[in-house]
Amino acid sequence: MREPALDPYVPHRGSSAYTVDHYDLDLEYKVASNRLDGAATLELRLLEDTDVVELDLVRLRVEHVTVERQRAPYKHSGGRVRVRLGRVRRAGTRLTLAVRYSGRPAPAMGTWGDVGWEELTDGSLCANQPDGAPTWFPCNDHPSHRATFRITVTTEADYAVVTNGELEHVARKGSTRVWRFGRTDPMCTYLAAVHVGRYEPLVLASSRVPQVAHAPRAQHHAVAADLVRHDQLMRTFEDLFGPYPFTSYRLVVTADPLEIPLEAQGMSVFGAQHLDGTGSWDRLVAHELAHQWFGNSVSVARWSDIWLNEGFACYAEWLWSEASGGPTADRLAREAHARLAALPQDLVVGDPGPENMFDDRLYKRGALTLHALRTVLGDDAFFDAVREWTRSHRHASASTADLRALVGHDALLDAWLLDPALPALP
Repeated sequence: MREPALDPYVPHRGSSAYTVDHYDLDLEYKVASNRLDGAATLELRLLEDTDVVELDLVRLRVEHVTVERQRAPYKHSGGRVRVRLGRVRRAGTRLTLAVRYSGRPAPAMGTWGDVGWEELTDGSLCANQPDGAPTWFPCNDHPSHRATFRITVTTEADYAVVTNGELEHVARKGSTRVWRFGRTDPMCTYLAAVHVGRYEPLVLASSRVPQVAHAPRAQHHAVAADLVRHDQLMRTFEDLFGPYPFTSYRLVVTADPLEIPLEAQGMSVFGAQHLDGTGSWDRLVAHELAHQWFGNSVSVARWSDIWLNEGFACYAEWLWSEASGGPTADRLAREAHARLAALPQDLVVGDPGPENMFDDRLYKRGALTLHALRTVLGDDAFFDAVREWTRSHRHASASTADLRALVGHDALLDAWLLDPALPALP
């Protein structure tokens, strides 16, 4: 029998019976055949008395499983791997579980379209949010669970690999290269990502926070033109939000166009059209960087609070516009409010339902919620609260209730987050 759903937004993912403290992923990927061979070692801790551990893994074939280096029986169906522990283990028990698996990874189809491992014309990427991580590694897939990662990828020598963690070593091995990355800060499974392509690094800044773009050589000129102010953007956000929460930041720019950019921990991925030398998508560059604070370091404890990720990132676009000489945040907020007022008033931002998690109205109204708070608190108190938010919840999960406890103003938050009707801006 399947255990009760951890989250009604993703009832097919995640388990409350255990948490993973660390994932060690050793992957071998062949680009031409889209073949992935993986060895995943999970250091887990039981949260309940149980004799079974359920992992999320989609499409790929399990070859064998061990628990504490002993072969363990398992059943793989419906995107879940049920591993038998042999006897009931008590809550608090720590176990090492290892899975060997292989196959041709592909996105999972669902409410949000194609999500997960995706082939490019010449390479691959991961677009996991919210439930795509199990398309390429076995995991406990829910944002309330955070773990450190170490990722090693072997692929053809003509390709480069960009993933989470700092690059420690690259070694030639016959016709392949082995890319080994260091241990990450704790992160949600959906924020793990592997990007494979004919990328060459382009250093944007070597200041306190190293910033590097990884793009095909032919695109470097356009990418450099669009990111010429990236270090200024980073410094602006550090002033507003507090210290950048990771060691470095990487931007992957694919040779293919992509529907939307997407963040992962310590990096973001953009399509060729997003950084084409025209500067047309400057706001999205700001949006994805802001997610490093809001979504990646401070993550939602449940998907119904997704406005905390997207509202802050959208508001960061307006703050960057103001700081860089464009329209003020107040002007952009009032323009967004006017547009929202003309749209259907049927979205509850604080609990939008899985179908509306990524509705643009949630992004804009989440940003307006923050602008309303800023207006009533005043700039000093508002940005003090934002910096306290990123400090006190650094590398942890948080909820709307946590934000209420920090800033108060329950009536204002109720109006913006719980009532479908759009409130007036203060």
